Amino acid sequence: MIVATVVGARPQFIKAAPVSVALRRQAREILVHTGQHYDDMMSDVFFREMALPAPNYHLGVGSASHGRQTGEMLAAVEEVLLAERPHAVLVYGDTNSTLAGALAAAKLHIPVAHVEAGMRSFDKSMPEEINRVLTDHVSTLLLCPTETAVRNLAAEGLRDGVHHVGDVMYDALLRFLPLAHVHSRVLDDLGLAPGGYVVATVHRAANADDPQRLASIICGLGGLDWPTVFPVHPRTARALAAAGSVVPPTVRAIEPLGYLDMLRLEEQARLIVTDSGGVQKEAYMLGVPCLTLREETEWPETVAAGWNCLVGAEAERLVAAARSLAPPSERPPLFGDGVAAERAASLILTMTQHQERKTTCD
Repeated sequence: MIVATVVGARPQFIKAAPVSVALRRQAREILVHTGQHYDDMMSDVFFREMALPAPNYHLGVGSASHGRQTGEMLAAVEEVLLAERPHAVLVYGDTNSTLAGALAAAKLHIPVAHVEAGMRSFDKSMPEEINRVLTDHVSTLLLCPTETAVRNLAAEGLRDGVHHVGDVMYDALLRFLPLAHVHSRVLDDLGLAPGGYVVATVHRAANADDPQRLASIICGLGGLDWPTVFPVHPRTARALAAAGSVVPPTVRAIEPLGYLDMLRLEEQARLIVTDSGGVQKEAYMLGVPCLTLREETEWPETVAAGWNCLVGAEAERLVAAARSLAPPSERPPLFGDGVAAERAASLILTMTQHQERKTTCD
């Protein structure tokens, strides 16, 4: 069986790591890297730390407007699929790479498996929301991380091929956190005491590309009662430079971190402030309170559980929430039991076997 996996951004590398291990026990996986994230700390370091196999194809698309980037990926992925003729195409999450891979496969009548299907923010101003919805509606196999995702798909009339498997990011965290304990020296390198700092990440277009919102967020970080470590996404770094923004002295801007260092930094933080869907989940999984720099989230369970609070981009709301957020002692197991990747791989292989039999009969 041949499965083509399309990835392009750092959250997808994390999700792919445990699924790839499970898939490769029984199938040939062709790994296609679109190049959406392309510098060392956004791409290569993840492959090294998680022992991901080197991509069979690196498309090198890079940064561009949404339409141009997606179009270039679509054309390049199509060429790979025509050459390799896989039995299925596997995509993750909600990036332009996700949509391009799904569309290329669907137009060639190759079944699509979507890991992290069914997630919805219900904010169609977000490019990621458009990518999620369209990908789900061309997918054959919809692999959901939560029951909420299953209900979201049912509300859109999608019931066939829908499976609640759990969250593969939880699998990855369980596998790699012990390695972070052994290998990461990020706390020593930055001179940080456990529980004595905040971690902040900002990369969503709505925040990074809006000078007023970005300035308000940075101001809010500067008003927190603890020092803030701020690994700066390249997009956000460009926006800060273009605006001539001055980061407050209590906010320590650093280069992006690898996965192991980021896990260790998050695990020992007093508070996490982010607009990232993946970091929201990691905060919950690690038992660290989270403030989300948005008005909505595709992970509402974390808010309902009391461990996540939506604060938008207003400095005053951010500071007030940081001082008042008091999560309960319990954290329901929202994201599965750590074997989501095995379930996902088994379902993908069953689908590919069915496709092979169908092709043989035809």
